[in-house]
Amino acid sequence: MPIATVNPATGETLRTFDPLDAAGVERRVAAADAAFRRYRTTSFAERAALLRHAADLLEQDEESVARVVTTEMGKPLAAARAEAAKCVKAMRWYAANAERLLADEHPDEADVRDAGAATARVHYRPLGPVLAVMPWNFPLWQVVRFAAPALMAGNTGLLKHASNVPQTALYLEDLFRRAGYPEGVFQTLLIGSDAVEGVLRDPRVAAATLTGSEGAGRSVASVAGDEVKKTVLELGGSDPYIVMPSADLERAAATAVTARAQNNGQSCIAAKRFIVHADVYDAFTDRFTAGMAALTVGDPMADSTDVGPLASERGRADLEELVDDAVARGATVRCGGARPDGLERGWYYAPTVLTGVTPAMRIHREEAFGPVAAVYRVSGRDEAVELANDSPFGLSSNVWTRDDSDVEHFVRDLEAGGVYVNGMTASHPALPFGGVKRSGYGRELSGHGIREFCNATTVWRAAGS
Repeated sequence: MPIATVNPATGETLRTFDPLDAAGVERRVAAADAAFRRYRTTSFAERAALLRHAADLLEQDEESVARVVTTEMGKPLAAARAEAAKCVKAMRWYAANAERLLADEHPDEADVRDAGAATARVHYRPLGPVLAVMPWNFPLWQVVRFAAPALMAGNTGLLKHASNVPQTALYLEDLFRRAGYPEGVFQTLLIGSDAVEGVLRDPRVAAATLTGSEGAGRSVASVAGDEVKKTVLELGGSDPYIVMPSADLERAAATAVTARAQNNGQSCIAAKRFIVHADVYDAFTDRFTAGMAALTVGDPMADSTDVGPLASERGRADLEELVDDAVARGATVRCGGARPDGLERGWYYAPTVLTGVTPAMRIHREEAFGPVAAVYRVSGRDEAVELANDSPFGLSSNVWTRDDSDVEHFVRDLEAGGVYVNGMTASHPALPFGGVKRSGYGRELSGHGIREFCNATTVWRAAGS
């Protein structure tokens, strides 16, 4: 895949970039390693000052960088602005909280004595250069939610971004440079996916984090496993959105539209499978379908647009194949199901609602990465849980109910990294984020995320020494 900016609203190639050659990669890995030796000794106060400066610069750049993001991957401009603002918030949160999150831990005194020590503590130290393999769908946020905690912990970063967002990738490197970070602390590697293995096998690279497809995760995890290096993976998702009889149907349906269509439907944590109790199935589905059909599809630079184009021609083709397969096997198209009229240029697809979805259809097992929703009817809680868990993924989940016993039941039994009750799944710097099953392992954000790329060092001191 070429490293290029291709406007998904028009299909036009705007800029192409030559990938780094082996010598260029070597220089950058060496710089990351050398920078780590110095940067790891800086104080939390010094790191926080740098990260706050980066946040201030990003805040000033919000409009210009949002336009770059929209041009490269097609999300509505308003969503791109919101993504930049979210990054600013996360940077400031880690600048304010990293020292507390990585403070030494002191075991109970009785346990220290039982271990034969006068004192004992757990001290967190950075690992070294971390390779980040990041996707195009949230090209700022996915990087910042890795970079902010990793840099505050004292690591250095090497970014291998998706090949269709090279200008965003270069902007991020420039952002950290302008903020005053020492040379080599954060660098972008303009390389293809075929060059990732070589970087990961380099002994100077300590660990890796990847957000992306299951296939990409398997590839990186297998190489890292062979090298015995730490990885964090956030992969696909096919999140259930369960609606029970006691739910506020107006709010549940309105939120469902946002949950499915956010980021043009191209989000791992977007709700994709809508599991609705029979008592409220018709009322919810009618409201949800009307809301999806009312979305404005068009130019992502226009503030009136709700849904822009998909990021790639291949992505749209994959989505069309899932819908066509479902229809051929008996699903009903309640709205959408085709390319919208009047938008011949670009990779647009109409917001779509499918009912009558069964396990025989590909969409039941595969992630629909676009504005397509599958709606199911169930008779009760147990059937809802069984259907929700009948997926290879387990990233997050949504439950709509005003019955506390429902909540207890779903929190206990849903196989997912998160359960969001009467609201839409969203990531926040203070809350751990990640999944189970084929959605990956490890956690990003919060204290869990910043400690993923730290060495938890036991410091034991004998009595009288």
